[in-house]
Amino acid sequence: MRPINGIGTIILIENYFGRLHPAILFIYFTSVILFSMFFMHPVFLAISLLGGFACSFAFNSKKALRFSLKFLLPLILTMSIVNPLLNHAGATILLYVNDNPITMEACVYGIAAACMFASVLLWFSCSNTVMTSDKITYLFGRAAPSLSLMFSMVLRFVPRFKAQIRVIGNAQKGIGRSADTGNIITRAKNGIKILSMLTTWALENGITTADSMRARGYGLSDRTNFSRYRFDKMDKLVLILLFVLLVVVIYGSVSGENNIRYFPSLSVRPVTPFSALIYTAYFLLCVFPLLIHAGFEVKYHGNH
Repeated sequence: MRPINGIGTIILIENYFGRLHPAILFIYFTSVILFSMFFMHPVFLAISLLGGFACSFAFNSKKALRFSLKFLLPLILTMSIVNPLLNHAGATILLYVNDNPITMEACVYGIAAACMFASVLLWFSCSNTVMTSDKITYLFGRAAPSLSLMFSMVLRFVPRFKAQIRVIGNAQKGIGRSADTGNIITRAKNGIKILSMLTTWALENGITTADSMRARGYGLSDRTNFSRYRFDKMDKLVLILLFVLLVVVIYGSVSGENNIRYFPSLSVRPVTPFSALIYTAYFLLCVFPLLIHAGFEVKYHGNH
């Protein structure tokens, strides 16, 4: 798959990485999200945040950049400022605000918690882009058909809700019932009408989908399933590489390379060649989708 008429590399990264087997994608995103949630070491946090932003930008381009600047950056700044104002633990006092100590440890922990929260949101954004509803259904359709159907419907309804509410809003605006004009009471009434129409549409659509799936025998034990996903040689190679990185990172975590103490005083292990190896493995894990894209590019150029 190559750029056509100047189409950028951004689209290709999603296509190359998203074409992998759904099981590999699920293992990858589950791993990086869990690591991002529980690794509070500053180096791990920085790698996860930068890797999540790079992959999010690669998958969503300008939309990811706007999301980061409008939401994540203010979130990081707010959490970094609020935490030391509320949390006064720590041995190193920087100053007093209304007789309440502001400690260095609380400031550092606030920045770390904010980076952790932002990186998790970025990785969830990447996961929602790549793990489509059909992949979720493929993975969990046999083990938990009802849960799989419900989850895939939720993922599918989010963009459809946005599109439908625009349609309803434009139709109501055409007859003078816009939720953007008039006084507060008028706008509230029009907004409630639009919400009521959207809810009715969602319920009817859900019932129609459920009846359609029941008519197709969804969830029956002897029902056959069509799948366009095949576990080929490329998937095996990628899974081996992913497994090696996961083993190295987990071994480093068990060895305590991601341990850090924030309170009552900061304490972190010194950087060693072994810790540098763990950091490198975690970095490669966080930019894994970009490496997959680079590998496909090298393979394509090698064949042409």
